[in-house]
Amino acid sequence: MKNIIETAIDAENFTTLVKAVQTVDLVAGTLSGTGPFTVFAPTDAAFAKLPAGTLDSVLQNKEQLTSILTYHVVLGKYMASDIKKLKSLKTVQEGLLTIEVHRLFHRGVKINDAQVIHPDIECSNGVIHVIDSVLMPK
Repeated sequence: MKNIIETAIDAENFTTLVKAVQTVDLVAGTLSGTGPFTVFAPTDAAFAKLPAGTLDSVLQNKEQLTSILTYHVVLGKYMASDIKKLKSLKTVQEGLLTIEVHRLFHRGVKINDAQVIHPDIECSNGVIHVIDSVLMPK
């Protein structure tokens, strides 16, 4: 079984996320570590929804980029069944993610304003939940 970074690289729809993680060197430390971690991973399409120029600006500012990326990571392995029982999760960035479960029409789980579109991708050091928007810390 591959770790979170190896899984993201192989998936091919996380190229922006992988590039950002490599820019701030979270690969060597955090996300390739033993964990376990829960990562809410925005797809390339999620990054494309950011306002024009936002991504380029953030990629130039390592401190801001680190803050945004670590806001997508939670210590511990939380499967979708665990998340559905919670109201919030504390991130590695020290922020709080709010959890909303939509039972109506089977719309699933929202993390802040992002919809979980593919839950429970298990990795050797945790789990990835694919989301449709980039989470921005307050």
